[in-house]
Amino acid sequence: MNILGVPNYPQMPSVKEKLLQHQNRIRTIRDFFYSHSIVEVITPSLLISPTTDVYIDSIEVSVNHALLKSSNFYLHTSPELEMKRLLAKGSGDIFQICQVFRDNEHGSINSNEFTMLEFYRLGIDMHQLIEEIQELLIALGKNDIVKKISYAQAFFDYAEIDILNSNFEDLKNILKSHGLSADYDWIEDMQMVLFVHLIEPKIKTFPVCFIYDFPKQQAALAKIDGLVAHRFEMYINGTEIANGYQEIETANEYRDRFETELDKRKSLSKSIGSIDEVFLADLKDGLPPCSGVAIGIERLFNSLSL
Repeated sequence: MNILGVPNYPQMPSVKEKLLQHQNRIRTIRDFFYSHSIVEVITPSLLISPTTDVYIDSIEVSVNHALLKSSNFYLHTSPELEMKRLLAKGSGDIFQICQVFRDNEHGSINSNEFTMLEFYRLGIDMHQLIEEIQELLIALGKNDIVKKISYAQAFFDYAEIDILNSNFEDLKNILKSHGLSADYDWIEDMQMVLFVHLIEPKIKTFPVCFIYDFPKQQAALAKIDGLVAHRFEMYINGTEIANGYQEIETANEYRDRFETELDKRKSLSKSIGSIDEVFLADLKDGLPPCSGVAIGIERLFNSLSL
């Protein structure tokens, strides 16, 4: 009670307080990268080609109607390829904070527009990049115990499944044994469904958890080594916050991955565009050895309050 006999309720943060908190966190991120001599960049948001990613859809926009020079572009779903152009041209270590846009995204933690932090570090592997992300979390005030576990070990420990050596029929039977649909055409879809239902509930108990070395079928644009892709995801209290790769480096590798993704999109009756030949031309001399990560800023900042 205050002196007037009115209960003292905690005040909700004002709009300005929330804006200042967001500003200070963005400033902390920038200061972190500046202190590591990582250069901030800005790359185009309007691209000539849509994403080839099987599970992400680009938003198409039409411009210059009034000028009678109508052209179709695509809002970027991430700054990845444009940043890799810079890496190939000798930019060195770079980062970017930008808005990204994705079609067919809706839900409590998904949106058609959100803020992404993406950065690339030359000459380091996936595990060194994970260590740097941990340093960033500490700079932002999140100094929790971190769990690091491989994708395969997580399935061994929490579901008693040898996920890397389970074939298509094995996974169909495992799905059925858990009362889950087994109507899938690709093994990676079954792996992902099992991960969501069997592993994600277990890692919710960890404040910060890095899952690394995904099955090669889920490589995306990460390097493949035997049965695994050198790729990782970061979860905070069970919510995926970041997705990182030890990057493939040659134009031929990128072409192969893009073609595989487009074939899958076609089989799903999704819209398909052409491969970005300009990007491949820019990579004629290859990408320097590097690792990169994309972090959802809104998800990250929400997690800092947990």
